[in-house]
Amino acid sequence: MAGVSITTVSRVINKFPTVKDKNRQKVLEVIKKLKYNPSPVAQRLATGKTNVIALVMPRYEGIFYSFYALELIKSIGNMCGVLKLDLLLRLTDSYVPLDLRGIGGFIFADIIGNRTQLLQALEEKVPTVVINNNVQDLEVNCVAIDNQGGAREATKYLIGLGHKRIAHIAGDLVTQAAALRLEGYKQALKENNLTINESYIKNTDYSRGKARTVAGEIFNLDPAPTAIFVSSDTMALEVMAVALEMGKQIPRDLSIVGFDDNPTSLYGPVALTTVRQPLIKMGEDSVKRLSVLISGKENTVEKIILPAELVIRESCARVPGG
Repeated sequence: MAGVSITTVSRVINKFPTVKDKNRQKVLEVIKKLKYNPSPVAQRLATGKTNVIALVMPRYEGIFYSFYALELIKSIGNMCGVLKLDLLLRLTDSYVPLDLRGIGGFIFADIIGNRTQLLQALEEKVPTVVINNNVQDLEVNCVAIDNQGGAREATKYLIGLGHKRIAHIAGDLVTQAAALRLEGYKQALKENNLTINESYIKNTDYSRGKARTVAGEIFNLDPAPTAIFVSSDTMALEVMAVALEMGKQIPRDLSIVGFDDNPTSLYGPVALTTVRQPLIKMGEDSVKRLSVLISGKENTVEKIILPAELVIRESCARVPGG
């Protein structure tokens, strides 16, 4: 209809500067008249490239109530919009092979029992980034958080307030994050010549129910801890609830520190001191990194560790006389 070649139409649509103004105007007028929109599917078939990235998240109960999961989905989705990438969310079971068809790249939200899926993507040379897990033994790009450093600073803060009997409620140690937070807690105790009391360390599955159970166990110890570092804010708030039910006052009788900086930590009975992890930045940086890999401009491997930040609020106090 414009009286020009297919090549000229393609160049106008893709904004090549070499098209004559007269021909450009003809094509634009016909596009407007026909209300034409290019087909992304057809473009992918023609170029052999795709701008679809898959976010692979291990499936678990309550995922869409999880602050961690929602922050990642939101940040990754927003950055995909900025970079004109399409996002496909895959909630996966560890034993299900990945369908690689039509996928330009993968973002793995942690590796929990699904390492074979990661290996599959790497073997097929699909651009891949892992977040929330610093995978050291594979040549794969990672964006993770300094969980050990954040936990160490939280525990050091309690020590600085004069606490010597400090308990730790760990998350699910199958996750790298929980394991590193436990290690950071132990590291701070060792650096300050405090004994690691194994009875003060309780492992959980990150659930509020399990946190409630182990909190009761900790409060019944003799001597009981004067402070607790908890591996997530959700669990820390449950520990706080149990303490209040038992007649304890926070922070007078017990100091509590969480990990996440979940907005709910502001609105508990006492504003929770916590460790802020930059989930939004982790999600955004993973998309940026994957976009570079998909473009083919770079094929180097980067291991990015983002710092965590201690946020001091009202749930901790100095030990009397400490």
